[in-house]
Amino acid sequence: MTILQAGRFSSLVGEIYDAAADPALRGAALEQVSNFVGGCAATILSRDSARLSIEIHQHFGADARFRQLYRDRYVELDPLLDRHFDLATGRTVGVTDIMPHSDFVATSFYREWVEPQGATDLATVTLERSHARVTILQVLRHRSRGLVDETMRERMRLLAPHIQRSRAMGRQIRARSHTVDDLADVLDGLSTAICLLDAEGRVVHANAACRQLFADADLFAMIGDRIVARNTQADKIFRGLSEIFANAENDSARSRQINLVTSSNGHHYLLHAFPLKREGHAPRDMAATVLFVQRATMLPSLVPDAIAAAFRLTPSELRVLMAIVEIGGVPDIAARLGIAETTVKTHLGRLFEKTGAGRQADLVKIAAGFAVPFAQPTSGDDVV
Repeated sequence: MTILQAGRFSSLVGEIYDAAADPALRGAALEQVSNFVGGCAATILSRDSARLSIEIHQHFGADARFRQLYRDRYVELDPLLDRHFDLATGRTVGVTDIMPHSDFVATSFYREWVEPQGATDLATVTLERSHARVTILQVLRHRSRGLVDETMRERMRLLAPHIQRSRAMGRQIRARSHTVDDLADVLDGLSTAICLLDAEGRVVHANAACRQLFADADLFAMIGDRIVARNTQADKIFRGLSEIFANAENDSARSRQINLVTSSNGHHYLLHAFPLKREGHAPRDMAATVLFVQRATMLPSLVPDAIAAAFRLTPSELRVLMAIVEIGGVPDIAARLGIAETTVKTHLGRLFEKTGAGRQADLVKIAAGFAVPFAQPTSGDDVV
């Protein structure tokens, strides 16, 4: 291989790996592969070990009509495809490895499928092989280029491992991408505001509830990629969390913090921050800390009917229980519900008896067990 050819080969390998990260580049990369090895059309396809079906993954230069004909009929007449079930990965074969070219020209596969595409020969190389299927690169040779030669075989053999690794990398990238997208969808469905921050305190990801929290700007706002507190108390607490951001790699339970803050409109929020485990010398912009922000009241996220059914509560007892969760004190509950304090105490005693709780705090914990972590649907959402 000349210096010019070596440079072209190196550039092509780079394009093959670029295509692993960007599927839009795969067609152009396969075209360059075909040109480099001396072909006029190229296809990456798989055949299952039972010989029942094929799957065309990528193609260049082949008309859709011929691809369909290959699937429907000529795959069974291809003299090279099934040979790869017994060949090692990277092995290249041409027609003359199987039969004299004069015999190949006499086959219906050649007359009806190869020749009508302007080709006179073809070569294939194994990319992947397992007990379930084999994946190959198939390259057609145009009649103007003559028969498959050793240069074509060698170039296909050299490119095969790079194409195989690129395909494996592409699968891993797609799997990670789907996982991240799916996780983001799950986080967006939660009612708790969740924010991932890097070691510098910059926002790496915020779920829908957190983005809404920033938009409301009653407690926090987001300027650029950083969180800004909206009052002195929140600012003091948030600054205290900077130690967690800076020392997240220690992953120490002692650095975890839970704080109660009040927004400008008087709502109470619980802030829970703790470090994420970071292995080795992780990049500084990688998520290092997770911050949870939850309204102190649990009322909107409880399932009252489930609580009432579980403990056989009357409507009056349920109202008192929900008021205990949100308000807490007997006098305040009486004022809120418009009933006497003695009535509240009567219901409270029955709640203790039915639930087995001994204190109001225990009732709150029991009720919290019925909390729904998902965000309440909006008017435009479907409820099943």
